[in-house]
Parts: sequence; structure tokens; C-alpha cells
Amino acid sequence: MKALLSTRVGGPETLELTELPSPVPGPNELRVRVLACAINYPDALIIEDKYQVRPPRPFAPGSEICGGVEAIGENVDGWAIGDRLIAIQSHGGLAEELIVPSQAAIRMPKDADPAQGAALIFTYGTTIHALMDRGQLKAGETLLILGAAGGIGLSAIEIGKAMGANVVAAVSSEEKAAAAKAAGADHTLVYGRGPFDKDASKALAQAFKDAVGPQGAHVIYDPVGGDYAEPALRSIAWEGRYLVVGFPAGIPKLPLNLPLLKACDVRGVFWGAFVTREPERHLQHVEQLLTWWKEGRIRPHIDRIYPLARGGDAIARLASRAAIGKVVVMPSEQ
Repeated sequence: MKALLSTRVGGPETLELTELPSPVPGPNELRVRVLACAINYPDALIIEDKYQVRPPRPFAPGSEICGGVEAIGENVDGWAIGDRLIAIQSHGGLAEELIVPSQAAIRMPKDADPAQGAALIFTYGTTIHALMDRGQLKAGETLLILGAAGGIGLSAIEIGKAMGANVVAAVSSEEKAAAAKAAGADHTLVYGRGPFDKDASKALAQAFKDAVGPQGAHVIYDPVGGDYAEPALRSIAWEGRYLVVGFPAGIPKLPLNLPLLKACDVRGVFWGAFVTREPERHLQHVEQLLTWWKEGRIRPHIDRIYPLARGGDAIARLASRAAIGKVVVMPSEQ
């Protein structure tokens, strides 16, 4: 089988396409033919040794896959050759074949699109946990989403609407605003690229306030960070909830007088730890996501699809923040 391996610390250009023997499943394991692997921000970090997980090299990045069962290890019940599944691993997805623990496999709906299946759990799982558990979003509340045209941002638009929120999508271009509108956003705001000086930060804060209305945003979903965080926080409602999701624009420093003045909460969203600590609750979220997916209430938007040999280009596109929706690699289509 072929795999795109990280053999040394570096960016996407350091990945090497390599021929490896097919893996053999052990007890409680499945060997899966990878049909699609969605790219996520940790994939850009893990190859540079900047992620909390540091697998020994060589390894293939790629944590979110859809695949078909090729071989079944001992003590595995409920799976047959040819069954399709979704799985999330710490790495290994940018390969033609992958070993998946049977208990980590999620059965994929029949006839569902593999690219969408691969793009579902990581972003939508993060978002449903964020909005339901951490944000406690209620129907009729206003939800402000930063970076709303990325994969995780579009998932927040769709889930926010499924939960009955008034959704304000903040994006960096008119093209991305159109994508946010198509996903169901009630209002859009186009902001400039940071870093911002004092005047620009003040202007952005006012733009956020104008977009969310006089009551402010009850929940702010921030997968961006950087110079966007403080202006967004200034638009929060009384007793609002500010959700810290990620920092591709840099780790912000928030003035703590703002949470005091608004009696608001700044809440972290660590989905990976949530999955480990509350697996039953996570499975409930997965069932809800699969239901919404079948009903058409959520639909992963695929920005581009790449072959395995160009998996590095896929990671680079995601890291550039140019993608609208999810970037997917399909190892079986060369």
C-alpha cells in the first residue's frame, strides 16, 4: 500500500509518498481501505511537532477517515467485509490502508458520500459539543461565529440553525460570506485581515456590535483567535458565553475587565478530551449528527479533493485559511 509519510520535522512539502506492506489487524481491530481522509488543522501542526500528540516517525498524518472494511481481526463482532465506516485516529489517515480499533468505528449510513463522511465527525463533533455542552445555546439566542466559512465555521452555522439560533457569520471575503449565507447564516460580516492597530481593533469591535444587534451575542464561537478575539468579546451579551475553540491567527490576550463588565463566561472547548472523558455523551452527539445528516440539516461542504500524492498540497491549502469548507484527500483515486 502507499502512504504519505512524515519522515522529518517540517511543513507539507516534507511529506514523502512511500510504499509499505499492508497492515495486519490484531484482536479487536479492522483493516480499512481508506476511501477519503479529511484534513484538519492538527494535521498541519503534527508534522511540525507542534501538536500535543507526537507519534514516532515515520508516520502518516490524517486523523479523520471514511473507509471500507477489508480484513477483520479476532474478537470483532458486528462488522463484515465491505462495511463502510467513519473513524478518527491521532494520525495515519493519509494512506491507502489503515488499522482501526473496532470500538472506535462508526457505521456510516448506506449510500452516503465518503468525502462527506470523512468530513463529518471532527468539525461537527467539536461544534455540537461546543454549542450544546459548553455554550448552552438556546433557541432564539444570537450566535456570532468567527472564521465562519471554514469547515468548523460552516458546521457552526448549520448546527446553530438546527438549534434555533439567530446566526451571524463573520468571514474575511465576500466569497466566504456567500458560502456562509448558503449554509444558512441569517447575517454576515466581512472583516479585514489582522494584525490590527488600536483604531482598527476599535472599528472591528463596532462592526461586531452592529452585526449582532443591541442585545449582543449570547454565544461567540471563536476558532480563529488572534486580534479578532478582543473585538468579538466586546460584542458579547450580558451573561454571554465566549467559546475558545482554536488559534490559527495566534493566541489572544483578553482584558479581564470585559468578562467582569458583561458578567460573561470565557469557556474552553477541548473536544478530544471530552471524547475521552465522556464517551457516552460523545456517542449521543454522534447519533444526533448522523440523524441531522440523514435529514439534510447538516451537509459537510467540500472545498477541494486531492489525490494521495498531493496530500501535502491539501494540508497547505487548509493551513493558508483559503479553504471554504473541508479539504479532503481520496487515497484510492490517483
